[in-house]
Amino acid sequence: MAKTGADVLIDTIMRWGVDVVFGLPGDGINGIMEALRTRQDAIRFVQVRHEEAAALAACGYAKFTGKLGCCLATSGPGGLHLINGLYDAKLDRAPVLAITGMPYHDLIDTETQQDVPLDRVFVDVAAFNTRIMGPTHVENVAAQACRTALACRGVAHVAFPLDFQSESLDEAVPSRRNVSHHVSYEFGESRVTPSPDDLDRAADWLNRGNRIAILCGQGARNARRELMQVAEQLAAPVAKALLGKDVFPDDHPQCTGTVGHLGTEASQRALMECDTLLIVGSNFPYVEYYPEPGAARAIQIDIDGARIGLRYPVEVGLVGGARATLEALLARIEPKRDRAFLERIQRVKEAWDGEMRRRADPGEKPMKPQAVARTLSERMSDDAIVVTDSGTNTVWAARHIEMRGLRRFGVSGTLATMGCGLPYAIAAAIAHPGRQVVAFIGDGGITQMMGELATCVKYRLPVKVVVVRNDSLGMIKWEQLFFSGNPEFGCELQPIDYAKVAEACGFAGFSVDDPARCADAIDALLRHDGPALLEAVVDPDEPVISPVPKKEETENLARALKGGTPHGERIRRIYNERAEPKIEEPVG
Repeated sequence: MAKTGADVLIDTIMRWGVDVVFGLPGDGINGIMEALRTRQDAIRFVQVRHEEAAALAACGYAKFTGKLGCCLATSGPGGLHLINGLYDAKLDRAPVLAITGMPYHDLIDTETQQDVPLDRVFVDVAAFNTRIMGPTHVENVAAQACRTALACRGVAHVAFPLDFQSESLDEAVPSRRNVSHHVSYEFGESRVTPSPDDLDRAADWLNRGNRIAILCGQGARNARRELMQVAEQLAAPVAKALLGKDVFPDDHPQCTGTVGHLGTEASQRALMECDTLLIVGSNFPYVEYYPEPGAARAIQIDIDGARIGLRYPVEVGLVGGARATLEALLARIEPKRDRAFLERIQRVKEAWDGEMRRRADPGEKPMKPQAVARTLSERMSDDAIVVTDSGTNTVWAARHIEMRGLRRFGVSGTLATMGCGLPYAIAAAIAHPGRQVVAFIGDGGITQMMGELATCVKYRLPVKVVVVRNDSLGMIKWEQLFFSGNPEFGCELQPIDYAKVAEACGFAGFSVDDPARCADAIDALLRHDGPALLEAVVDPDEPVISPVPKKEETENLARALKGGTPHGERIRRIYNERAEPKIEEPVG
């Protein structure tokens, strides 16, 4: 049987390592679906309930495997639904191939059914983006799309008109310059190494520094051993961007935890007080949490030269892989004898950890979200893959779920999109069968992706979901109060019984609102043989406070509470237990 254009597409992407395609069928991709059906023993198609979930799952799959993630959607509306997940991949630098259908090639741009110029729509999100012009075009552009996504660690998009998908290659006539099979399937991964002069200059600054801090991100994931060695030599506390939470173990004595609004006081003090900052594989975007420009000398290591100096002025930019660059620095840096800065930050960390344990006191009612996160952390396996969504659940995960052993962590870092948690968990369970996969997510996020509970059941994925239910868009609520000084508005959610919804989809459903039962409920969740969900009802008034609160944040909160925020007086009392300066004047 003669090959079709769609056959060539699937054969090509398989040769580039694509083994899973997340998507939703549609008549605009019927030819591609047939090519997948006839190859289902070699490539897996995972049907999701929403195309956004397909793109988010493809992003998660790329993050958890290092392979090329792939998502598939029909023409028009299906392709448009991919956009949010693809921006997640672009901003977090995950290699993802998006394949979309288009109308018949000779009806494009004539306002026919579902006629959306997806190749033009995807111009910004995709590093490679094209429309297939015929069956003889497929191999060339599909190979280039895969190569570009991997090389740029970003998004590639191929739009495929419907009739070309089913057209036989035997009937298609290539142009006279299109030599058959002229493309290569070899991929040469970049191995950039900084120059010796740059390494010498960087080592000189590090050797001269007295108070050195390290900020690491996901780019240092494969350099854990080297990072530990450099940190020891420099007597440096190690702070982590959220995307790098699993890069450096939380139980290491020099680890200070995550940085930023959802980070720790120790990490923030380390960055505020250092005189030298070594940034390793991080593009942490919140520039207000770096040292004041000029307060510290910075050396940055990144595989992408375009990222050097993007967030903070640097003395030396080292363009190269983290492992090789750190190895080269190790031979040049001198051991620090003075460890006073590190020891001071370690004392801050010890005090912070004690405060976090107090805030997570499992005896306090209503149940605190911190208690749920900390109890889960204590009971997960040491090789668990835990993903979180975007919201207050991210804060509690960042501060209370420890990365130790072989644990992995997944989150939408730079886009910070709601709804990512469940698709990420699906991807993790498919990528790593046999490993414990836990989604720690909020009620706002799961509501956006509730249909994907059925996806877990359909494919028998033993995902464990913890829904931190506060019946609120919690992060938005606290941003209104702390950052704008405005009373809460539009954040209250209509209550849903998530355990019952999960049961209706085929999950085992559990629920807990009593902190005395929290540990037993989590144990039951993790023991269940199959997909299971725990609804944890928590205190909606537990504030998300910066690790080092600013005076204006306290003033904004006081103004917002006086302006009519529900439960204002209770929030004031809780805040005053947690932070300085206090809000002295009662609310209401």
